[in-house]
Amino acid sequence: MKLLVTGGAGFIGSAVVRRAIHAGHSVVNLDKLTYAGSLSNVAEVSGSPNYAFEQADICDRPRIDAILAKHQPDAIMHLAAESHVDRSIDGPDTFIQTNINGTYVMLEAARAYWVAKGRPADFRFHHISTDEVFGSLGPTGKFTEDTPYDPRSPYSASKAASDHLVRAWHETYGLPVVLTNCSNNYGPYHFPEKLIPVVILKALAGAPIPIYGKGDNVRDWLFVEDHADALLLVVQKGELGRSYNIGGENEASNLDLVTKICAILDEKRPGNAPYAEQITFVADRPGHDQRYAIDPGRIREELGWRPSVTIDEGLEKTVQWFLDHEDWWRALQDRDGVGKRLGTNS
Repeated sequence: MKLLVTGGAGFIGSAVVRRAIHAGHSVVNLDKLTYAGSLSNVAEVSGSPNYAFEQADICDRPRIDAILAKHQPDAIMHLAAESHVDRSIDGPDTFIQTNINGTYVMLEAARAYWVAKGRPADFRFHHISTDEVFGSLGPTGKFTEDTPYDPRSPYSASKAASDHLVRAWHETYGLPVVLTNCSNNYGPYHFPEKLIPVVILKALAGAPIPIYGKGDNVRDWLFVEDHADALLLVVQKGELGRSYNIGGENEASNLDLVTKICAILDEKRPGNAPYAEQITFVADRPGHDQRYAIDPGRIREELGWRPSVTIDEGLEKTVQWFLDHEDWWRALQDRDGVGKRLGTNS
């Protein structure tokens, strides 16, 4: 397939680009290159004849139209989004503009392109979203594709709105869409403002390792390359108009997760004291959902996918990657907000 991937220089998007190229697809990487995007994330495939890059804002309709006309993709995989909850608390406007208005522009551009091509039956608009649209779980239960939406942060509310737009464009205009909602991703090239890279880099720097509240918030952790494989499967074989929840089947509390990372670092880069001694509990962030967990039964039963990487395997790979790629993360340290606590201006 020839894929147009929006946000392909970001964390998850770049994993999709790399996996797609290695699988033999052609990829057009469309990215605005905001603070969280870096072409170094796709450097290993940038020399491929099947790879092209277009710097563009998904809110710029004329530019998107021109890129679609130029490259003639078979499918659009829409990952471009603002995604950091703490940033959405401090500055929700960017999330509304990118996640809602940007998705609207992409849908309208895709619809016009699809109609102009004669409404090909094999065209797909794949919208990639998050489990955070479902709100917060108690100690039991899991999100399914039928769980009512209940977003609690400006970020999750903006993603919920974008999901609704995609479904509406399918029902109203017949645009051939598929949707996916994923659990928390981690792995190589994870931008260093999210929990796992923050823990690794704070530990290595000998700085306090911050944990919100009591550290008892639970997330379902999905290795990013497993996620990329699932996304490529859905865009090719997913049923039109259907959504698929993609989970890692690896639940862990934040405190347990941080403790695991510290133990891995104790083995790989031992210091003068156990890294866990650097753990520091800080005031919780506003609206911090207690627990997320995904039931991935639909994608397993209908498409034959399930995660291949356990949390212990994935954390070991991730820690090793950060140890081996200091040049990558050091180059990002001066970007806006990196190394600072955000989400306290509510």
